[in-house]
Amino acid sequence: MKTLQSFLYRGKSRQIRKKIRFASVVVASAATAFSLLLGMSDKLAAAPADTAPALEISRPARPWEFLCAVGKRAAIFGNESGRAEAWVYPLKLFRNFSVTFRTPEGDFPAESMVRTVIARPESTTLLFSGNTFRVKETFFVPVDEPGALIRFEAETEAPLEIIVAWRPDFQLEWPAGLGATYGSWDAALHAFSLGEESKKFAGLVGSPSGVVESEVFDTNYASSTVDTLKLGVTAKGKDTKLVVIAGSVTGVADAEKTYRKLLERGAELQSNSEKYYADYLKRTVNVTLPDAQLQAAYDWSRVSVLQGLVTNPYMGTGLVAGYRTSGESQRPGFAWFFGRDSLWTSFALNSAGDFATTRQALTFLTQFQRADGKIPHEIAQTASLVDWFKNYPYGFASADATPLFLIAMDDYVRSSGDVSFAKDHWDNLWRAYQFLQSTYEAGFPKNFGVGHGWVEGGPLLPIKSELYQSGLAVEALRSLSVLAKWTGKDAESKALAEESAKEKTKLNEAYWSAEKKSYAFALDQSGKRVDEQSVLATVPMWFGVLDAENSKAMIEQLAGRGHATDWGMRIISSRYANYSAGGYHYGSVWPLFTGWAAVAEYRYHQPNAALQNLRANALLALDGSPGHTTEVLSGDYYQPLVTSSPHQIWSAAMVVSPLLRGMLGLQVDAAKQTITLAPSLPADWRSFGVQNVQAGNTNADFHFTRNAEEIVLEVRRTGSGDCEIQFQPELSLRAEVQSVELNGRPLPYKLEANSSDQHLMTRFKAYGGPSTVRVRLRDDFSVSYTSRLPELASSSEGLRILSEAWSSGHDVLTLELEGSGGRTYQLAVFNGGQIASVEGGKLTKASDGTEMLTVALPVTDSAAATRLTLNIHFGGKSGSAHPKP
Repeated sequence: MKTLQSFLYRGKSRQIRKKIRFASVVVASAATAFSLLLGMSDKLAAAPADTAPALEISRPARPWEFLCAVGKRAAIFGNESGRAEAWVYPLKLFRNFSVTFRTPEGDFPAESMVRTVIARPESTTLLFSGNTFRVKETFFVPVDEPGALIRFEAETEAPLEIIVAWRPDFQLEWPAGLGATYGSWDAALHAFSLGEESKKFAGLVGSPSGVVESEVFDTNYASSTVDTLKLGVTAKGKDTKLVVIAGSVTGVADAEKTYRKLLERGAELQSNSEKYYADYLKRTVNVTLPDAQLQAAYDWSRVSVLQGLVTNPYMGTGLVAGYRTSGESQRPGFAWFFGRDSLWTSFALNSAGDFATTRQALTFLTQFQRADGKIPHEIAQTASLVDWFKNYPYGFASADATPLFLIAMDDYVRSSGDVSFAKDHWDNLWRAYQFLQSTYEAGFPKNFGVGHGWVEGGPLLPIKSELYQSGLAVEALRSLSVLAKWTGKDAESKALAEESAKEKTKLNEAYWSAEKKSYAFALDQSGKRVDEQSVLATVPMWFGVLDAENSKAMIEQLAGRGHATDWGMRIISSRYANYSAGGYHYGSVWPLFTGWAAVAEYRYHQPNAALQNLRANALLALDGSPGHTTEVLSGDYYQPLVTSSPHQIWSAAMVVSPLLRGMLGLQVDAAKQTITLAPSLPADWRSFGVQNVQAGNTNADFHFTRNAEEIVLEVRRTGSGDCEIQFQPELSLRAEVQSVELNGRPLPYKLEANSSDQHLMTRFKAYGGPSTVRVRLRDDFSVSYTSRLPELASSSEGLRILSEAWSSGHDVLTLELEGSGGRTYQLAVFNGGQIASVEGGKLTKASDGTEMLTVALPVTDSAAATRLTLNIHFGGKSGSAHPKP
């Protein structure tokens, strides 16, 4: 992916540049100034918020790529050509917004002159240039206002006029309708006024310097569907022009109030929005990583997830699923409320310490829970204006939202310590459990006749029960058992725990195929296994429901090119008879699946497969719509499906969860004020930091470093009460621990080994002031591959590490690799000085002394992926064995 792109952190006193490979050096001003035109002459300048450094992505514009600026009450969606549409929820105001530059040489469409896109959390800017002028067009939506601003900053040496045009499209979001609508020019406001017969819904689109060039009309001899405004001529030098957008569901007076507020306080609102995002990044969990791409993707993904929070004037605030342009329709991607989308996203919010948003999302869903306990699947933004749950089939279409609700509630309460929330919503929890129980047949919750599990349609259906759904049910029972214990219902807790344990055993027996060494996708109508392998099996793995060794065997198969691409995981193998690269549920790649797989792979000690999936999602966040992760991509070529929502909320969540829960092994039990850190690091990482981890009344910061001889963890905590740290770093099976100390004194520990690695297990109380854990060890070793995205529309080219296995004496490590024949790959190694010889590759050193393994895959006649076995032989271990702790 040779895309020129840079990531910048804009701060008041310093600039921190974080660049992707092939990145350009872009200088960011320490204080980004802008002006908003008031009337014809007054200008206000806005200074950046005096908070933590802010995010910025700058790269060459891609006219086809999605562009957006969103707030809780309004949004602008478009593409990087400058075409756009505007929404003030639940109203759509216009579509096909476009810009023309009028010069002495003629009129030029802006889309032919777009050069650069600059994305910030609060706005998106397009840079246009001609022979004698340059214009910045900034799309800005305040966090909590029902309107938007489009600002043009022009710099010209010859007369220049900016002309804007759009097609009025005044209607309600699907599925409600407005009936007859109208538009007219309001000369006093310099705005087009949009309305309908009841005069309840209203919109305004205008400019304080605007002069009508043309407007919508229809006669018996001619017609036009476009409104056009001239924004005034700039004779020479610098100038600023505005387009103001406002809407209301209570009448034109309210819309006018918002319109004037945006004009008069636009600079202040934009400064407030900058501060809103900067403060959010500062108060949630921060990480300091040696991988600049992963660092930028994590920070942007936190913002992207937060931007899923939408306030509907009728129903309140909840999480929507994602955004894209609606075009001529009433459906802007998935910009309405979804049950399972919110619930999967909540795990990322909890990991990042944003408990308030999770609580808000859970509360929103409970108000629509069905009387029998089922949790809703979809809630349209106009659900209160139609008989949504009766006349449309989408409200309760899925079965998985109900067990996910129980799991998400447990995760929220454990992470936040908000036991009172569980007590207040015990009725919702118990009714959800009762509905789940009502769906059981022949030992498992069924999908047929109840609601889809994951798969909504296509050749994988019909089935009776998905492993995905059955696995969620087992975890839901365990989660409700914990919730019952917290709320003082000991008898129910015990019974639910026993029920979960029994169901877990039955699940593993029914779905496991010993001959295929994998779990079945589903059980068919007769109860027989549907043995198609699917990444959906990683969902019960995420929660530890499936057998560890069986899961490892399946993960090794999922890691191959049949299931895995350079940009993520297919739902099924490309070798499946009914596979289609564009099949929404039978071949495409979802970042959601990729995130599921990464968390599961880290949980089951397969960090190489996990790292490649984590990086795939992270790179997607930086390569598509700037800072956002798309919904779904082709299974064969690196490109989103044409139907994909480019800013999908749970896709962004699947950068956050795999990084925090997976790679760093970060878990919080707020009630016990316990923080667990169990990192599984890439071979070329020597350090990382985690800041602002909240556990009950305490906060903790961590700084981790390592070399061949020792691991050091420094902890600083603030707050009140006890805080226990459980430190569980991954070590190779070859490693030997010599001692563990806390602030210079011996600290008890043990080693827990599995077939892939071992983890040091130690715990200690962190008090006020620094706490330093020092682990002295020898002969630790690891290897990893840093994956990259291919060129757009290309096939997979990267290397896959399918498996690794140690000899009984831990003196030989065997890696099974898969990649493209004729290509050479480099793998990072940690502590490579132990290597005596390599079969299938060679040990090399870079100019900076960094050790790496170089492997060349043989050329084959087949287009299929090529496999290679790499055997790494080690010399004798250093020193004598240390007594066991």
